[in-house]
Amino acid sequence: MEDGAVLISEGRIVEIGRWSDLRRTTSGPVHDLGDQVLMPGWINAHCHLDYTHLAGQLPPTRNFPEWVKSIHAAKSGWGFSEFAVSWLEGARQLIETGTTTVANIESVPELLGPCRASTPLRVWSFLELTSLRPRLSPPEIVREAVELLRWTGPGNGGLGLSPHAPYSTTPDLLSSVAKASRSDGWPVTIHVAESDAEFEMFMYRRGAMFDWLASQRCMEDCGLGSPVQALDRAGILRPGLLAVHVNRLWHDDARLLGDRGVTVVHCPQSHAYFHHPRFPRPELEEARVRICLGTDSLASTHRPRGIHPRLSLFDEVRALQQTDAMIDPAHILEMVTIHGAHALGQAGTLGELSVGAAADCIAVPYHGPIERAVESVLQHQGPVSGTWIGGELVFQHCLPEPIDSPSI
Repeated sequence: MEDGAVLISEGRIVEIGRWSDLRRTTSGPVHDLGDQVLMPGWINAHCHLDYTHLAGQLPPTRNFPEWVKSIHAAKSGWGFSEFAVSWLEGARQLIETGTTTVANIESVPELLGPCRASTPLRVWSFLELTSLRPRLSPPEIVREAVELLRWTGPGNGGLGLSPHAPYSTTPDLLSSVAKASRSDGWPVTIHVAESDAEFEMFMYRRGAMFDWLASQRCMEDCGLGSPVQALDRAGILRPGLLAVHVNRLWHDDARLLGDRGVTVVHCPQSHAYFHHPRFPRPELEEARVRICLGTDSLASTHRPRGIHPRLSLFDEVRALQQTDAMIDPAHILEMVTIHGAHALGQAGTLGELSVGAAADCIAVPYHGPIERAVESVLQHQGPVSGTWIGGELVFQHCLPEPIDSPSI
């Protein structure tokens, strides 16, 4: 919409139209953004904010299990303050690059309260759970996590559970999470079918990951099918699940995900870092699987000479287009807006500019015909011009000052 205007009251959008029409009935302060595209705030469907300060520190390894070991070694000397500063830096980077909502994996439970209270970013915090070296039974692990989440409260976002991955959990833990999700409505996210090593472990009971974990977990769930099928046997494939990565599919895996109403999250830069096979977007979408985009963490990004990696969905979009040139720009925009909102149970509230939706908006500079606005905006680099969350301007870069009266 050219000359578009959005009327905001109490953090919500109450009217949308052309400024030439709205100005006749509108009173109050006006912010003329000039030559900008105003669009919904973007939704990052998968992130590890607390790993932000690991940016570019982990070179690619021979295989995925070796990388997992390297990230555990890199963060082993960190304490609460290091994780907290890293978490908050990641939140700042997201806000400055147009993300207003993030689905974040929380590996340090102590960060939940203080960090979430220190950012205007809408954070859906998914508490990470594993079965490796457990001190509690699977039902007790889930019960303890749920009690912590209830004590924390949703804040400016939401809360959920994140069994880390099929290889780092057990069927009993996955089943306990599925039961909690069904009974209490907790959203769930999980890394799945990310690497060849994981695929080999579950399909064929062999490979680097199988050898590494054989002494740390029971392997009776291996050799029975794909990682996606392992999740289905545990009852965790259901609407509301965000399945992250899904780089390896076997036979009917795509149909299974579509039939169960699962959302898949693709992280293009992380995908490129590990040199994974082609992301199976066509197969997933043919099976009616909704796909979102995420940044993953900066621990799985390259660090080009003289360039410091940052958390930016705009960078992920460009990485996607480099490997998937046929994808429609308008479809990509859906991946970072309405698809993410639907996955978080926030359809109609987040990810769109509509009457009644939260006033989460971003402004991106643009000079050109409206017909090419989406295509051009997706190529934006650097900070956005402005970010609003709940109608509040939380970041601005080269924006004109607000006008006090609409009569000016």
